[in-house]
Amino acid sequence: MTSHLIQTLARRAAKHNEINGATPIDADCTFCRIIHHREPAFKVFENDHVLAILDILPIRQGHILVIPKEHVSRVSDLSEALAAELGKIVSRIANALTKALNNGGLNIVCNQEYAQVHFHIVPAPVLSGQEAPIVVPTGPEHSGAMSEAGITYRSMLKAEFLQRDELDDEQGEYLITIIKAKL
Repeated sequence: MTSHLIQTLARRAAKHNEINGATPIDADCTFCRIIHHREPAFKVFENDHVLAILDILPIRQGHILVIPKEHVSRVSDLSEALAAELGKIVSRIANALTKALNNGGLNIVCNQEYAQVHFHIVPAPVLSGQEAPIVVPTGPEHSGAMSEAGITYRSMLKAEFLQRDELDDEQGEYLITIIKAKL
């Protein structure tokens, strides 16, 4: 009797979600669990459609993920309205991040299918003593050969990836405070 009641209620909830356009939580999706408050995150921004959080394994200080609250696997599956909202929020977060970190250089990348669509906003590298971020040449002639400085862009990215550390609470709280102040 109890299992029949549970199944009936589950079917009603699924039908309600289907009618009202609600997206059920995907228990295997880390982002769904964060969106539904089942896992903690350092929230930089949130509205009805989009969530922006600090990456817990940042490439560089200030690395932010922008995620639609609707579970969508691919960019091509985004509704026009949600794609527009994501674009607006990515731009707004990028603007706040550049002001908060005093670094106008950013790398913005879209990932899809892992968990769901999400955008990475990563501050560009800044060498110590340098006022502006470095501009690294692109193209096949620079992808593997040693540059004049003795390091390639690819080797720099690999070194940064290998040196990633988990974001600690104190650093996370500090970053969300300075970034939110610029939103």
